[in-house]
Amino acid sequence: MAERIATEGRPKESTAADRMPVIFAAHGAPVLLDDAEWMGELATWAGAMPKPKSILMISAHWEERPAALGATRPVPLVYDFYGFPERYYQTRYPAPGAPELAARVRELLGSRGIACTDEPQRGLDHGAYVPLVAMYPGADVPVLQLSMPRLVPRELFELGQALGPLRDDGVLVFGSGFLTHNMKYAFRPGTPEWARDFDAWAEDVLSRFDVDALLDFQRRAPAAQTALPTWEHYAPVLVAAGAAAEATPKTRFPITGWWMDGAFTKRSVQLD
Repeated sequence: MAERIATEGRPKESTAADRMPVIFAAHGAPVLLDDAEWMGELATWAGAMPKPKSILMISAHWEERPAALGATRPVPLVYDFYGFPERYYQTRYPAPGAPELAARVRELLGSRGIACTDEPQRGLDHGAYVPLVAMYPGADVPVLQLSMPRLVPRELFELGQALGPLRDDGVLVFGSGFLTHNMKYAFRPGTPEWARDFDAWAEDVLSRFDVDALLDFQRRAPAAQTALPTWEHYAPVLVAAGAAAEATPKTRFPITGWWMDGAFTKRSVQLD
């Protein structure tokens, strides 16, 4: 069993007829594990979806070119954060590996001419395992992590498009990041106007599934440079959008609000 778990929400078993949604979750930091409200929201969300046969995770915290597949067997987690209390480095999430999913991803990427390599010792980073501890606390769903090859909006969207057929295989394509992410404002109380403006813009373009706007966010979104001084945390939503883009999806926002009432939006997205 995963340690430090939330107990709310039990995912529904999926059937062969289910087409999985594609999701993007705000993942917080390791301290999310102590946020009972947010952990509960994530658990409730998972419980409302069919339980996936496996999960393909795209986290803000892994960029590697060409696209790389992480471990396909249980290996230690990647504690890619510094200066936190020791208890956060004791979290475990021993999910099964997903070698069959890895083979399918290689096939799909190869069919689109997208290069792919393997990193067999690379475990799940905190952008991957933190939300999974809340959503699938039994660590009983096979998980595979895929890197983002580079931060080019159109390429990330096309990467997602290549992964879209996984939805019919019972795979949950899962992007994990933050729609606003400015570390200068971390742990400051109060939500600034620029954050509210960017969050409202994201809600609008995702609701309309305006792909051109999503890709051109640096020019079209209000306060984009302040909301995202670097944009690796936004990037997984572009992969998620690509995976859902075969037909215009229905957009839902299972979680909204502000982390610690600050500048980081908790807005999370489900594309059906």
